[in-house]
Amino acid sequence: MVRRTRADMEETRATLLKAARKAFSEQGYAETSMDDLTAMAGLTRGALYHHFGDKKGLLTAVVAQIDAEMDTRLQTLSDAAENAWEGFRDRCRMYLEMAQEPEIQRIVLRDARAVLGSSPPEAHRHCTASLQKMLKQLMLQGTVVHTDPEALAMLIHGGLCEAAFWIAEAEPGSKRLVQALAALEVLLRGVRS
Repeated sequence: MVRRTRADMEETRATLLKAARKAFSEQGYAETSMDDLTAMAGLTRGALYHHFGDKKGLLTAVVAQIDAEMDTRLQTLSDAAENAWEGFRDRCRMYLEMAQEPEIQRIVLRDARAVLGSSPPEAHRHCTASLQKMLKQLMLQGTVVHTDPEALAMLIHGGLCEAAFWIAEAEPGSKRLVQALAALEVLLRGVRS
């Protein structure tokens, strides 16, 4: 019997994630067969089942990976801004702009919503916690009107998510991103002190 090392297991998992991400992005979740996916990865269905349980579990893992990358990009943008308000504003704008990136649009905003329902609760908690922390800082600086930062973070996060879904559902060439960015500016002006 061959014993697999931890490094082998991590490599197998990474290979499956990479293959799934490519297949889901190019073909879509529904059109990706388990056999094609495992063949593309050069692995067996057993490896997929061992690491992810099933195709839905694999989609969940791919979405988590993309979410983490999105969060890193948003944090980098916020950190590079001239001030906390610009960082917050830029972060909200970029989130909406990401809704037009093909991989995010297809996997996260279309397929994951259709197959998994909403994002995992931990992803929502992480996003709202990040927004809440930023809003709390902006309130302490007197940049944002004092209110409950958690409630405000929930409202802004919910609005951004729904707007991103709305943008992702649009036909190519749609003006939805432009419309959403303009509406975002109105919303953000409303929370300024």
